[in-house]
Formats: sequence, structure tokens, C-alpha cells
Amino acid sequence: MAIKESPQWYVIHTYSGYESMVENNLHNMVENNGLQDWIVEVKVPVEDDIVEKNGKRKVVQRKKFPSYVFIKMIYSNHIWFMVTNTRGVTGFVGPAGRPLPLRDDEVKRLGLEVIDFEDLDIKPGANVRVISGALENFDGVIESISAERQKVKVVISMFGRDTPVELDFSQVEKL
Repeated sequence: MAIKESPQWYVIHTYSGYESMVENNLHNMVENNGLQDWIVEVKVPVEDDIVEKNGKRKVVQRKKFPSYVFIKMIYSNHIWFMVTNTRGVTGFVGPAGRPLPLRDDEVKRLGLEVIDFEDLDIKPGANVRVISGALENFDGVIESISAERQKVKVVISMFGRDTPVELDFSQVEKL
């Protein structure tokens, strides 16, 4: 099989609660069939959530998109067949079960790819605009940057007060 194009992100629908199993099955399928050039990455986005139970706080990982797995691959009929016949997969998200690749702005908004700090080209004191989330379209000034956590602290002026907010790299763009 000759590689003709660059890999793109697609969305796979799974049975509820089977996301991690599907991710492991896809990794095993890629290894066993030597498809590393075709299927580049498989992801189940999770976020940390603090839950209080019996007076004790506990950090729990929750899936951001239950019943969905994201896969970065080069589409072909053979790869489609291999992925859709993986245990736990109900099909691709798209018309008639045929995959539609995610657009670049969707990939950025979903936070699927790790943004390199150097690619951001921002420094503390720079003006930025929030491009997703509850504070979308607000402007602010960067106070600090945490490259290892992929977070920036932005001071946003709301209702006449400066409010520091912690955001992901993917949620801001330089003005």
C-alpha cells in the first residue's frame, strides 16, 4: 500500500463504556498488522474532575466525549474495514457510516493535538482572544504560561474587574 496523503482526524462511535477497550484493541491491531504508517494516533480525551465523597476529595478522570474515540489515520477502504471490524466499534461518524475528517479548527477546538509552546508564539504580557469555552470572544492579557500542563493564565476584564482565568493553549489565539 502506497501512502498518498497526510493523516487526518476521524471520529469513531463505540458502545458506551468501551472507549478504553476500543483504544487498546486499535493499538493492538495496528501493531499486529504493521499499520503504523496508516493509523498514526488513537485518542480518548479525558479530563480530571474532583469528586467529594464521604468528606474526602478524590481526583477522577472522566471522558470528555463518552462513546467516542478519535483516530488520526490515512483513509482507505482497507483501513475502514479493519477499524469498523474492531470489537466495540459501532462505526465511523459521518454520512452512511463513511468517515468525514475533522476540520483543522475542530481539531484545535477539541484539543486533540498537543500544541507546542514555540508554535504559539506568545509571551507573558501578550494580548490574546479566547476562541472557545464559556469566555469565547473575550480579550485578555497573558499573566503566566505552563508549557508542561498546556495551560495559560489570562487576565480578562469582566464587569469592571480583572479576573485571572486558566485556559488551555487551544482556547486562545494571539491578537
